Amino acid sequence: MMQQFSFEKLDVWKNAIKLSVDIYKLTENFPKSEFYVLSTQLRRASISISSNIAEGNYRNTIRDKSHFITMAYSSLMEVLNQLIISKELKYIEEEELDVFREHISLIANQLNKLKSYHNSK
Repeated sequence: MMQQFSFEKLDVWKNAIKLSVDIYKLTENFPKSEFYVLSTQLRRASISISSNIAEGNYRNTIRDKSHFITMAYSSLMEVLNQLIISKELKYIEEEELDVFREHISLIANQLNKLKSYHNSK
């Protein structure tokens, strides 16, 4: 088995990866006119969540670690905002938004716990 890095063991990172995959699948059905706008922005923001978790995991100071967790949280809220816009534009149904909202809530709670853990050190 290949070496696994410590961030790959974090449930929050795994959930963020799943969110990105789900966002990619969702945006495949968006109108082609949205490819360079909402679809791309949603994809970038979702990727940013797991990327910031991974990068922050290797920062040396608690302040740096907390900063990257905050950035991940901010990207998570950006994804939620864009999903709400997607629902308003009728690209997704209310039920789809609810499923994403539950997943986003889970990740938000995990990020808060991770930040608390780092700040308690």
